[in-house]
Amino acid sequence: MQTERYFNRSLFVLTSALLTVFFLNACQQTQQPAPPAAESKAPATEKVFIEFRGPWAFVPDPKDAKMLLAIAPKVTGHRDLFVQASNESTLAAGVYELSLPAHSGTGTATPHPDIAKADIDTQSLQRALDNKSARYVIRLPQPEEYVVAGRHRIRLGATYPPDASTEKDYPSAISLRYDISSWNGFSLAGTPDSGTFNPLLLEVETPMIRFVIMPAQFDDPNDKCNSHSRESFRALTVLLGLNLYVDIPNDPADCHSKDPQSHRAANAEGGSSTRLERLVALLTENVADVEGANAANVGRISDHLTAAMYFFGLPGADCVIPILLLHPVPSGSNP
Repeated sequence: MQTERYFNRSLFVLTSALLTVFFLNACQQTQQPAPPAAESKAPATEKVFIEFRGPWAFVPDPKDAKMLLAIAPKVTGHRDLFVQASNESTLAAGVYELSLPAHSGTGTATPHPDIAKADIDTQSLQRALDNKSARYVIRLPQPEEYVVAGRHRIRLGATYPPDASTEKDYPSAISLRYDISSWNGFSLAGTPDSGTFNPLLLEVETPMIRFVIMPAQFDDPNDKCNSHSRESFRALTVLLGLNLYVDIPNDPADCHSKDPQSHRAANAEGGSSTRLERLVALLTENVADVEGANAANVGRISDHLTAAMYFFGLPGADCVIPILLLHPVPSGSNP
């Protein structure tokens, strides 16, 4: 009888324990799981591209390695530089700075391998930066990426004419890519070499800002030598003090005798004007430089051609010369 009571008591204890486990497990299953900790998310980013077309060279800012300088010559053969987003403005020769919204990335993008590269003496660079009325300078942050926006088949070298072995499709237009967190905060400020410039708040509604230098005229239709592009590259190298030349392989062989690059010394001494120079004078309204030109006709021709190039983007309006990426070297090191 005692054994039976012991057995019943043990069975009761065991049953109670099992029921306790059952109910505890049921309670745990009905409880809602705790919400996971809030995940930290990086701000969403968008890509914006700053495009440069024309005779441009890029070099790290000698005063701030996080900044980049874009330099182009100011010459009579070109219309004034203009900056274009949803709104736009014409820029006189001077030094300007483009401000961007907060952007990610290290700003140390590896340049595209096809971009033409050259050394520049630091004194030559400073002379170019100080050469008022003869250059445009745009200062902006180092980009996340260099993107090719146009190419042309070109030969490039330190002797004229450049050797055929240098021929390749060099980038002739470049976009600098930035990863931004907002579409607000694009502005351009600066100091023109003459006059004033009111800071411009750029309205960016598509992911593109363009800095464009357009020719003041079409190439003469009878001139198959791309004379304007050759002269543009000569102007860029003279501004920067570089010993570089371009050749365009599809041009006729007799273009070398007409190339302003091969007559740099003669032009510097003030020789007679070439047909191209007379055309430039005509279309930029330098009437005194054109014998027998009619002032009224000059204005009409210039206005019509400018409107056509700005609003219709006619082929051949861009300079087909390589964009240059410059590396400063100490003065006297013979770059």
